[in-house]
Amino acid sequence: MTVHFIGAGPGAPDLITVRGLNLIGACPVVLYAGSLVPREIVARAAPGAAVTDTAPLHLDEIVALIDDAHRAGHDVARVHSGDPSLYGAIAEQMRRLDELDIPYDVTPGVPAFAAAAAALRTELTLPGVSQTVVLTRTAVRATAMPEGEDLATLAASGATLAIHLSINNLARVVRALAPLYGEDCPAVVAHRVSWPDQAFVAGTLADIRPKVKEAGFTRTALILVGRVLGGAGFRDSRLYDATHRHALRPGR
Repeated sequence: MTVHFIGAGPGAPDLITVRGLNLIGACPVVLYAGSLVPREIVARAAPGAAVTDTAPLHLDEIVALIDDAHRAGHDVARVHSGDPSLYGAIAEQMRRLDELDIPYDVTPGVPAFAAAAAALRTELTLPGVSQTVVLTRTAVRATAMPEGEDLATLAASGATLAIHLSINNLARVVRALAPLYGEDCPAVVAHRVSWPDQAFVAGTLADIRPKVKEAGFTRTALILVGRVLGGAGFRDSRLYDATHRHALRPGR
């Protein structure tokens, strides 16, 4: 018996990995976070599988369901949104499973920031503009941020920022970043990326907040900030430069 933590991707049912989908189809017990995982994904479960939406359950109740499956010898597909390594709350579940001596593994998924970049047809790292992406969040009512991980500190490098779980903190985000990035710095808010109703608001740190307010985004949104979002004005990388030599493209 194994518990399979599965990243379902950002929302589109066909953005889950083949491995993840096969595991869902093979497990007699499927637990999924219904607030963010589309029902179409777990609809691929085998006929007769016990499929449970864990959105209304707390940690003890979820672990109890897994323990029941373990005692019955049933594999479990534990399906989370995006990639479970980012804000997936799987570490606390795995800690409980370690205590119960229940085996588990993890299948990665497509993270929201990657899906957003794909939809925007942009790179988050451009030569001479930014070669670093910082994945972070801000504290609203959720877990407090550790010391030293405030936005001003993280943004000091000028890296591209992908700010999760912070749409209701947008005013604070803008206040923290504008002095460092400049009010003309491009910003994009991606709402429900890859879902049928996905939407994007593009602007700058100077005007992104009123635009988002007008759009009515209040949850399930990702904030992207950085000069890479401007697109133009970067130099070509060395990767495909005709003068660049490497083992697979030696000098001619």
